Amino acid sequence: MHDFVGRHIGGLNFRLLDCENVRIDLAAMQLPGELTVGQTWFPQVHGARTRDLLQDGREHYLLAIHNQDYEISIDGKEPVRVAAGDLSLVNEAVCSEFWFGKPQTVDVMALDRQLLARLAPRVDMEASYILPAAAADMRLLTAYADNLRSSPPTSEKAREMASRHIYDLTALVLDGFVRGGAERNEISIAAARLKLVQKDILERLSDHGLHIDAVARRQGVTPRYIQRLFESEGTTFSDFVRERRLELAFRFLQEREPASSTITAIAYDAGFSDISSFNRAFRKRFEATPSEIRAAVLIR
Repeated sequence: MHDFVGRHIGGLNFRLLDCENVRIDLAAMQLPGELTVGQTWFPQVHGARTRDLLQDGREHYLLAIHNQDYEISIDGKEPVRVAAGDLSLVNEAVCSEFWFGKPQTVDVMALDRQLLARLAPRVDMEASYILPAAAADMRLLTAYADNLRSSPPTSEKAREMASRHIYDLTALVLDGFVRGGAERNEISIAAARLKLVQKDILERLSDHGLHIDAVARRQGVTPRYIQRLFESEGTTFSDFVRERRLELAFRFLQEREPASSTITAIAYDAGFSDISSFNRAFRKRFEATPSEIRAAVLIR
């Protein structure tokens, strides 16, 4: 624990509070901009950023969201209780300690202090912040971080974009608690929102009830806002859904045995309810009929 957290997230000392029931899972993804996105499972433990550890020169802000209540003390002050789901943001340049009375998962990010301060210029005025789970746009930040952990960016350009999005979304959540900056990040915030909307769609392509109104409700935005997100990419919600469904049908044609799945069944499973419109769209997209694609696969 000391070694992994010290290298990847933040310099801390740990002391187990229950030595009989110990389970520890630690994972961290490092991104450009001195950003680390991690997730941990901790047993009952006491952790401390002590005065001697401050000599390592770290001054990142550690952002953490826990699934259980816990207590935290900053710079020797009286401990305060942080409720499950609330966000804590602590400057590593000051002493701190925490107590986990129950085993818990922690979603954690280490953010470069100077980069964050460019987006939220007054963040340095406080050594720590505790934001309620219901804070505006908290869900957007946590959902984007979850998406990064489940589908890590593979190219350096994607990694740089993901890092910028995390910083911008963090500044957005801090807006109202720390003055300044979030309004300047509108483009990056929209890009992060579009990524989450697209993920929502891709997870439900086979759902015949996949409509923009339902997606908007799940994402907490208006249908018109989603349309504007797609328009900024030169497409529409309907076009995106149709293209992804056609790609899904194409994959089904290549993977499924003809005896076990008809073309009509494949179209239906890919989210199309009308076989005629499916055939027309498929031929326009792939310059071949579904039957021709299936025949080509069988010849191989």
